[in-house]
Amino acid sequence: QVQLVESGGGLVQAGGSLRLSCAASGRTFSSYAMGWFRQAPGKEREFVAAISWSTNTYYADSVKGRFTISRDNAKNTVAPQMNSLKSEDTAVYYCAAGGGLITTTLGYVYWGQGTQVTVSS
Repeated sequence: QVQLVESGGGLVQAGGSLRLSCAASGRTFSSYAMGWFRQAPGKEREFVAAISWSTNTYYADSVKGRFTISRDNAKNTVAPQMNSLKSEDTAVYYCAAGGGLITTTLGYVYWGQGTQVTVSS
């Protein structure tokens, strides 16, 4: 069992930066792929970024070059650094742990509660 708690969301102006964080419980954190997804009102949950257990990284085209994901297995945390934020990045951001098809929601077993990111234009 893995429990995930996100933090770091908030309100930021367009062009600004935010760093989210996800803290995971459990001794097997390093064996999971960790992903971030987001869901805007009225839209489906979509893939944002992921990092495998071997630290390979994957990004949605919409955030490539602006977001960077990293993990610290010693601290059981995963953190996306989000730069050059746009109004269309506004959403609830979710952390997830799993494996397999890590660029889709199907690849994840455990999910956090989400943290709101609002980008004002």
